[in-house]
Amino acid sequence: MRRPCNPTAGAGSIAALLAGAATPLDARMVKTGFDPATYRLNLHLHSLISSGRLARAREVFDRMPHKNAISLNRMLSGYSRSGDIAAAEALFRAAPHRNAVTWTVMMSALAADGRASDALSLFRDMLREGVAPDRVTVSTALNVPGCGVALLHPFVTKLGLDTNVVVCNTLLDSYCKHGLLADGRRVFLEMPERDSITYNAMMMGCSREGLHSEALELFASMRLAGLETSQFTFSSMLTVATGMGDLHLGLQIHGLVVRATSTHNVFVNNSLLDFYSKCNCLDDLKRLFDEMPERDNVSYNVMIAAYAWNRCADTVVQLFREMQALGFDRLTLPYASLLSVAGSLPDIGIGKQIHAQLVLLGLASEDLVGNALIDMYSKCGMLDAAKANFANKSDKTAISWTALITGYVQNGQHEEALQLFCDMRRAGLSPDRATCSSIMKASSSLAMIGLGRQMHSYLIKSGHMSSVFSGSALLDMYAKCGCLDEALVTFDEMPEKNSVTWNGVISAYAQYGQAKNAIRMFESMLHCGLHPDSVTFLSVLAACSHNGLAKECMKYFDLMKHHYGMSPWKEHYACVIDTLGRAGCFNEVQEVLDEMPFEADSIIWSSILHSCRIHGNNDLATVAADKLFIMAPTDATPYVILSNIYAKAGNWEGAARVKRIMRDRGVRKESGNSWVEIKQKIYSFSSNDHTNPMIAEIKEELERLYKEMDKQGYEPDTSCALHLVDNEQKLESLKHHSERLAIAFALINTPPGTPIRVMKNLTTCLDCHSAIKIMSKIVNRDIIVRDSRRFHHFKDGVCSCRDYW
Repeated sequence: MRRPCNPTAGAGSIAALLAGAATPLDARMVKTGFDPATYRLNLHLHSLISSGRLARAREVFDRMPHKNAISLNRMLSGYSRSGDIAAAEALFRAAPHRNAVTWTVMMSALAADGRASDALSLFRDMLREGVAPDRVTVSTALNVPGCGVALLHPFVTKLGLDTNVVVCNTLLDSYCKHGLLADGRRVFLEMPERDSITYNAMMMGCSREGLHSEALELFASMRLAGLETSQFTFSSMLTVATGMGDLHLGLQIHGLVVRATSTHNVFVNNSLLDFYSKCNCLDDLKRLFDEMPERDNVSYNVMIAAYAWNRCADTVVQLFREMQALGFDRLTLPYASLLSVAGSLPDIGIGKQIHAQLVLLGLASEDLVGNALIDMYSKCGMLDAAKANFANKSDKTAISWTALITGYVQNGQHEEALQLFCDMRRAGLSPDRATCSSIMKASSSLAMIGLGRQMHSYLIKSGHMSSVFSGSALLDMYAKCGCLDEALVTFDEMPEKNSVTWNGVISAYAQYGQAKNAIRMFESMLHCGLHPDSVTFLSVLAACSHNGLAKECMKYFDLMKHHYGMSPWKEHYACVIDTLGRAGCFNEVQEVLDEMPFEADSIIWSSILHSCRIHGNNDLATVAADKLFIMAPTDATPYVILSNIYAKAGNWEGAARVKRIMRDRGVRKESGNSWVEIKQKIYSFSSNDHTNPMIAEIKEELERLYKEMDKQGYEPDTSCALHLVDNEQKLESLKHHSERLAIAFALINTPPGTPIRVMKNLTTCLDCHSAIKIMSKIVNRDIIVRDSRRFHHFKDGVCSCRDYW
């Protein structure tokens, strides 16, 4: 009979272990080369490591007369599980017996320690030493973040593992996690055998990229194939239901969960909590949470995020304190979520309280909460504090840089964001998809199409172009930079499209005043099985607004409310009111105002005032202007519009009174600013600007144009001059509005025939609109102007808006 090993044996007992009776032959002994002594000591090592006696295990290991790879691998695993990676590395480097398992164990330890690059470097060293990886090694490498899955894929084929379902599942999952869904789908289709894990990975990849209909089809195929569903299956399907905004589908999945799994499964219950929270079903959410027999930190995190989204700050704080009272490990408390709450409200008071608590606990320098602090201060508009927290971080990762860059973009400091991006690149860090998205937003805001194209090139080189996330950001950038054709090419070339992509192309058509194309794309989106969301309808309504399609506007507004059951935002109501007002339907405007569950803001009253100017509705114009005088007391526009409305109606006394009030209150017109990009450099101009070094040449070019324009019947509209000055000064002021200076500068500094793209911070005035139409015909160029409201594409004397804006 075999003598059992004594796990409490001292150092001197190794000899006793070696002197044991003959050991029966088994598979583990075969692996030791039929060495019973080494076999028994390996068992002893395993016993010591399992009981947590790592120091004693190392003593036994060091005294072993004959070590083998199994001995080494057990010690490495012990160090890895205990978190002593330094000891594991030292042992690994000094060890003579290293097989594929040894390398795999060390790779896993480094990856678990957050050292992904070191883990991948170790994999390359393994190959250089001629050690052939097995399926576990390859699967481990594929699970390392940033593994370069496309480079590892050939090893799978070369090693003959492309028929192994476990390895193929890992390969598929890695492609999906890296946003390379098209490559993942190719692996899925080529797999000779698929199991439930295969389908779960593919469904999660589709749902993560917003391809919810495809994920739903995969679920149906999985059920037809008779494969067993798991908690991961239900989690994926609940993500799909959330993404589609389909409450009925989510309830059906909930029913399947009840029938197929235990109600004690906290993972599935957390997925259900997440579904109800994102569908904004707070009553169902609270009921499920109260009924859960087991809750973990994820459960509380979901609840906190849900109530934060609904701005229930008191409930958020109550849940957080409940977590503290229940004794959750302080390291698992959702400090990052609470900071996100403070940023989204925004409530700097809550944010500073959490920050202080983190400092007391010594957690403020940790990566996750450090990045959350940067994000919170940025969203609260405190960029100096955000930058200070960034500077205090010892390890500035790509996520840290992206958080700060995004903060600057969100606060409208786009040039500073671009400078930070340059600093990030100089620090040797590569931007990820989120970084590229923020930089493209900055590029589009500054109309820097050159930088946007550079980011396009980078996305292609980095392999991110197949990602629907990157493609959608690129489409949006081209559209906002005045390059509609390139935006449409990007849309057509995207291998995958989700609701964000479709929203982007519908919005692009809307901004360019192409309502019929916007509506056509909306119908195509529905035909593809995608569900529209609130953003989709906002773009469709905006398209109707820009083209005066009152009937179509009400049709889609009713569709949104009654067919899809969505509650319109204030922005939806603003589009409807603008469309009806411009069509002269003021009774209907009043009905919408009465129906609207919000107080009308300055945007809505400004829209009504503009409609009154078009149709000469003096009474309503007075009401709208009075509202704006209170809401936006420093904005000169309502004063000038109301004065012009009175003057046009012959009410000279009323016009003079408005001008006098404007003068007494010290209200001045906001300076109009325009900018144009030439050779990847931005040139800015303000109205009547005399600071540009080329101002003499610019004025000379404008005078040349004005002479040609006079021949074609151009007559200046002095009502557009917002200065309270005489007529001659008004004429002179109109000549040098900022967009005209920018156009003249571009004409001088670009080759003939080159399109000119100008951005402006205010709405283009009627006179500039008329002037630029004639200019486009004289110079035979496309001139694209993006003002604060929309795009105007001038060509051959005609504007894309057809004089409706």
